[in-house]
Amino acid sequence: MSQKQRTDLGAALRGLLLGGSVLFLLLLTIVWLTNRHFEGKKELEAKEAPAATANAPISPSTPGAATAGVVPGPAAPPPPAP
Repeated sequence: MSQKQRTDLGAALRGLLLGGSVLFLLLLTIVWLTNRHFEGKKELEAKEAPAATANAPISPSTPGAATAGVVPGPAAPPPPAP
């Protein structure tokens, strides 16, 4: 009678579990670092955005433009002649 051959199923499953865990943690770290990087830029843009739009001209066709207390911007140029 022949001997039963040993398989490396246990080692393969451990490798699969360990490799999957490492890849998951690596991906999680990359996402966390990327979110942290862009969070700072988002806050910086949020602070600068109101200052840039505070002096923006208001179109005369905007509702409430007459009572806004802001000078309307220049009129749009006429369409080109055919």
